Amino acid sequence: MFDFSKLANRQNPRCGKSGPGPEGSVLTIAFSLDGQEFVGLNAGPRFEFTEAVSFVVPCNTQDEIDNYWSKLTSDGQESMCGWLKDKFGLSWQIVPANIDKLISDADPQKSGRMMQALLQMEKLDIAKLEKARDGN
Repeated sequence: MFDFSKLANRQNPRCGKSGPGPEGSVLTIAFSLDGQEFVGLNAGPRFEFTEAVSFVVPCNTQDEIDNYWSKLTSDGQESMCGWLKDKFGLSWQIVPANIDKLISDADPQKSGRMMQALLQMEKLDIAKLEKARDGN
């Protein structure tokens, strides 16, 4: 879980008189998610999010998928195949932790059935993907 209290303790660079944003506004912010470090640039409307960059959230259970999906699509937008955009327009992929195993089954018929099921979904359903893979 992300600890927002850590952000308050960081000294983030701010814009000076020469910009690029209003003087005193935050220029960058550093944060970590599950031990992975990130830096966000306060670039305003000049740089918009695209689907070319997304956060992937591997989930072990359907409850985890449902929870993340519900929270991130609140004021956001659902898309296909486990993708969504949050209220800021940032793309996320909410997927089963074993998605690579499901997609790359050694039996091409199994992986093909699973992929056909996945392509019909917005929020992914682990049980339905496994059933499709198994031919049920």
